[in-house]
Amino acid sequence: MSAPVPLPLVRRAAAEAIGTAALVAVVVGSGIQATELTRDVGVQLLANSLATVFGLGVLIALLGPVSGAHFNPVVTLAAWYTGRRTAEGLGPREVAAYVPAQITGAIGGAVLADAMFARPLVQWSTHDRSAGHLWLAELVATAGLVWLIFGLARAGRAHLAPVAVASYIGAAYWFTSSTSFANPAVTIGRAFTDTFAGIAPASVAPFLAAQLAGSGLGVVLVALTFGRPAPVTGDEAVVPHGEQCLAAPARPAEESTMSS
Repeated sequence: MSAPVPLPLVRRAAAEAIGTAALVAVVVGSGIQATELTRDVGVQLLANSLATVFGLGVLIALLGPVSGAHFNPVVTLAAWYTGRRTAEGLGPREVAAYVPAQITGAIGGAVLADAMFARPLVQWSTHDRSAGHLWLAELVATAGLVWLIFGLARAGRAHLAPVAVASYIGAAYWFTSSTSFANPAVTIGRAFTDTFAGIAPASVAPFLAAQLAGSGLGVVLVALTFGRPAPVTGDEAVVPHGEQCLAAPARPAEESTMSS
């Protein structure tokens, strides 16, 4: 089966920006709604996590065929690293387009959520999250996410990603002390809102460092448990969040000579 014709890079980057914005709007907006409806912190977290699970699953299913539905710089970087020796791998040009799009989208999503609830559009979070156990939680959450995404692709089950990835994030809300940000773009975006889901700007850099370290650990776990990437099959070529799609949908002719 021949590989699908890839979409233009500008469209894929737009999908990453819009998808990440929508994801952050779900996370921040549901957090605001939860705190307005109840004072019980456990119920607030439950509402926030459920909304994130449903929203993320929908967004992966919707935008996976367009951009791979990364919505996360560590996923994009892991896709580049694991595919850098293959013709189908994500190239530097895609990385340079995806990562700024994801960060910009995350900030826009936080601003949008604040606007929908009549909050100040930009108000730096005062929610301090500076502690070693939180950084460890971010490392674990991010490693597990990368392991899951690329492991599904190598096991030939990438079609399960919308459910599996959303379910993992929902679980990680509860089994990690940090409530599993596991995403540098989302972390940066959440610094722009002083609400339930916010993170103080001073807490952002250590979270990013832990997430990047977790991404590297996740790549190691994939190599240890699944070995080298399997040849592309018909299933993997059309799956929204599989490694072949994450690593690149194959680049169009006009882009292929400029990506590396």
